[in-house]
Amino acid sequence: MHHQDSPGKQSSPPGDEDQKVEAAVLRFLVDEHPAQATKAELMLALVGQDQSFSERDAVERAIRELIAGGLAHRSDIYLVPSRAALYFAQLWDRGE
Repeated sequence: MHHQDSPGKQSSPPGDEDQKVEAAVLRFLVDEHPAQATKAELMLALVGQDQSFSERDAVERAIRELIAGGLAHRSDIYLVPSRAALYFAQLWDRGE
């Protein structure tokens, strides 16, 4: 399926947008650590109160992918970054 945009506007492939949302979710979880965030708090911080279905869906997909990839864990109602994600973030931040 090909997406048509207005002339002069270039769109990113859907996978690129998904990865941007995943990165934003992971960065939020790492930055908030050791505090734990609920999905509702995460949604509010990343997309605000007037969330569209597509924005909520993108964040929910990102959460699922991060958990499946071992970069985040769900503990009851809370989301937390994995130890591997925290370690990588620490290395990444040192390199910048």
